[in-house]
Amino acid sequence: MSDSLVPETRVLAVASHVSHTPNTSDIDYIINISIGCLWVCDLCLCGVIQSSDDNLQADIFSSHVGNTMATFVMQSLGCEVAALNTVNFSNHTGYRQFKGTRATAQEISNLYQGLCQSNLTDFDVMLSGYAPSAAAVEAVGSIGIDLQQRAEKKPGSFFWVLDPVMGDQGRLYVNDDVVPAYKKIIHHADLILPNQFEAEVLSGIKITSLATLAEAITAIHRIYSVPHVIITSVQLFKLSASGSTPSPAENFLTVIGSTTKSDGSPRLFRVDVPALDCFFSGTGDMFAALTVARLREAVDAAGDDLRNTRSWVSPDNVPSSQLPLAQSTIKVLSSMHSVLERTMEARDAELAKDVPAQNGGVSVEEQQKLDHLRRTKAAEVRLVRNTRFLRDPLAQFEVQEWCKEDLPAQLQ
Repeated sequence: MSDSLVPETRVLAVASHVSHTPNTSDIDYIINISIGCLWVCDLCLCGVIQSSDDNLQADIFSSHVGNTMATFVMQSLGCEVAALNTVNFSNHTGYRQFKGTRATAQEISNLYQGLCQSNLTDFDVMLSGYAPSAAAVEAVGSIGIDLQQRAEKKPGSFFWVLDPVMGDQGRLYVNDDVVPAYKKIIHHADLILPNQFEAEVLSGIKITSLATLAEAITAIHRIYSVPHVIITSVQLFKLSASGSTPSPAENFLTVIGSTTKSDGSPRLFRVDVPALDCFFSGTGDMFAALTVARLREAVDAAGDDLRNTRSWVSPDNVPSSQLPLAQSTIKVLSSMHSVLERTMEARDAELAKDVPAQNGGVSVEEQQKLDHLRRTKAAEVRLVRNTRFLRDPLAQFEVQEWCKEDLPAQLQ
C-alpha cells in the first residue's frame, strides 16, 4: 500500500449526483469553506484501503460536487466507495438551471435493501450529505442506524459522518420540516459538519462572538450527544471575545472543531487558512470526503485502543491540538487550499481568453446569463489534474487550542 493512501476503508456515501463532469475535474468551492451549502446530494457507498465508508450524497453530472466529488476524493486516497445518490442532476445549482430528478425516500431505502440482500453492508464509514426532503432524511437516518446496529458488538468498527445540509448565510434552503428530521437523527452520528448557520439552528444559540461559538458547540455536544463537531464556515474576523472588537484575521477563514471528554465537555481547536477571493461549489463535499479519509488515517495511527473505541473518542488526557480530529483537519485544509489555489489560476486564465462574438447579437438579459454560465464553468474545481495534492498536501497549517479568555465563564 502506498504511504500516501489511508488505511483500507469501505465507505457508504449518500449524497447528490451531478452528471456533467468537466475534463479538468472542477469543483465549486465556497470560499468561506461553507460545507454542504450547495450540496445536491445522493447516497454514495465507498471504502478506504483499510476501512469501509458509506457515503450518501447527491450526484450531479456536470461538476465535481456531491457524490461526484466525494467519491473521487475518497477513491484517490484509497477508499472503496459505494455511492447512493439522493438526486441526479445535469449540473450543480450554481448554474441557476439544471435538469434531473430527486430520489424519494422509498427509492433510497430500496437501494440500501439491495445492498443488504447481497451482504454488501460491511462498511467502516458512512458519509451522508444533502437529502431532498424530510422523508429522505429519515430514510438516510434509518440506514445509518441499521449499520450502527450491525456493528454494535465491535466498538469502533463503524463511524457515521453527517453533514446536516439545511441552509447558509442566515436562511434555510430546505423545507422547514427537514430541520426537525435532522434533529431526530443527529444524536446517532459520530461526527457532524454544520456550517455556522446550521450550528445556530441546531444549538438554538446565535453565534456573535467566540464565547457564543463555544457555547453553541457545547450545546450541540450536550443536546445531541455528538462526540465530534466541526463548524466549517466561521468568519472569525467578525467575532471576538466581546462580540464587538474586530479580529485582525480578516484575510483568513477559520474551521472550529471539538471532541468531547468523558464528562461531555468540549475540547476546542481552530485552524486558520488564508482566504481566497473566489467562489467555488462543492467544497463542502470535498471537505467531508477528505475528513473521512484523514480521520480514519489519524485514528489508525493512534493505535488499536482508539481504533476499537466507540466513536473514536480519545482519552481525556489528549489535548485538543493533538486530537485525531484536529490533526486530520490540518491535512484536509492543506489539500483543499492547494487544489483551490490552482483552480483560481485556471479560472483566471480561462476568463482572460477572448470570447467569440455572438452571431446576430443577444439581449442584455441573455448576455448576463451567458456571462454567468461562463464564470461558473471557469470556477469549477480542478480536481482530477491536482489529485497529487489530495494525497500529499503542500500547505502546512497549524492547529490552535482556544485561549481561556475566548471561552464563556462556565467553560474556563
